Amino acid sequence: MEKKTPLYDWHETHGGKMVPFGGYLLPVQYETGLIAEHCAVREKAGLFDVSHMGEFLISGRGALQSIQRLLTNDFASMPAGRVRYTTMCNEQGGIIDDMVVYKMDEERYLLVVNAANRENDAAWIQGRLSEAVFEDLSDSHGQIALQGPASPSILAAISETIPQKYFSFIEKGRAAGVDCIISQTGYTGETGYELYCKSEDTESLWKALLEAGEEAGLVPCGLGARDTLRFEASMPLYGHEMDETIDPFEAALAFAVKMNKSDFIGKAALEGKENPSRIRTGLRVTGRGIIREHADVFYRGENIGFTTSGTFCPHLKQAMAMALVKTEYSFPGIMVEADVRGKMVEAQTCTLPFYKRSKI
Repeated sequence: MEKKTPLYDWHETHGGKMVPFGGYLLPVQYETGLIAEHCAVREKAGLFDVSHMGEFLISGRGALQSIQRLLTNDFASMPAGRVRYTTMCNEQGGIIDDMVVYKMDEERYLLVVNAANRENDAAWIQGRLSEAVFEDLSDSHGQIALQGPASPSILAAISETIPQKYFSFIEKGRAAGVDCIISQTGYTGETGYELYCKSEDTESLWKALLEAGEEAGLVPCGLGARDTLRFEASMPLYGHEMDETIDPFEAALAFAVKMNKSDFIGKAALEGKENPSRIRTGLRVTGRGIIREHADVFYRGENIGFTTSGTFCPHLKQAMAMALVKTEYSFPGIMVEADVRGKMVEAQTCTLPFYKRSKI
């Protein structure tokens, strides 16, 4: 049976169309619709319930040693108050999950993992800790994402503890009278923040944010817009752009793998694979139709790979797809075709990301 987030009742009362996702019941959209929610985030601001995400605290004298061994990125010189993206690999170099890591202090690290992978991640991590303590905080906390160009002014209306740098956070933050961790992070490609608080405080914080953002055009958003926004910004999604059969180099996540650090799980398998034979790339649909995931991609009749995600991008007003293709066909401007249920749809390879916000 799916779990409910602390905001479940609010979603139902306010027209959220509830669907199962990652073991939880979450709104896929509201009455305004996916496209309106997507565009609100690109132009104004949107509010997301992401309380389904998993939060693990790794603490103790061996905390750093443990995450260095478990994760592909390097955290040795990471300052407290910063956030870092990473992957976690198996012995064969395949991706078990991707996550962000918050450094609280020298002996405390918060790992935010994908909801669908929470139990597997917890088992994998707990079995490989060295002089460190593992705590699963997921069920006792709520998480809210405030995203969009208006988000700084909206948050400033209810908080004086606002992180000023991208991928930084304030552990002892406070917003609308609620104690919370506030980070400048997100999964939309826009300026935004993620706020972590106790489960019982989540609804009051949610309501305060909506009230503070009403004049700025803030709207509640569902899973549908979250997916189209992350896709438009070419952010990978576990189970699509990566899984245990895909390594970080193939997923175009080389920036999150530090081969020059001391040994980590999967390092030996990744040695010599820095220039992979297949890699994630973008496709701009030039033919008629939408190319979704699991479509075989062809170049002059040769199967060169398959799509991992695809949809119509509301802001760009263009159908796009991401694909895992042979590296020699990953460069921009190559005309290819995708097999969409027996129909060949034309596309052209292009660079990632599809969308990148302009910096003021």
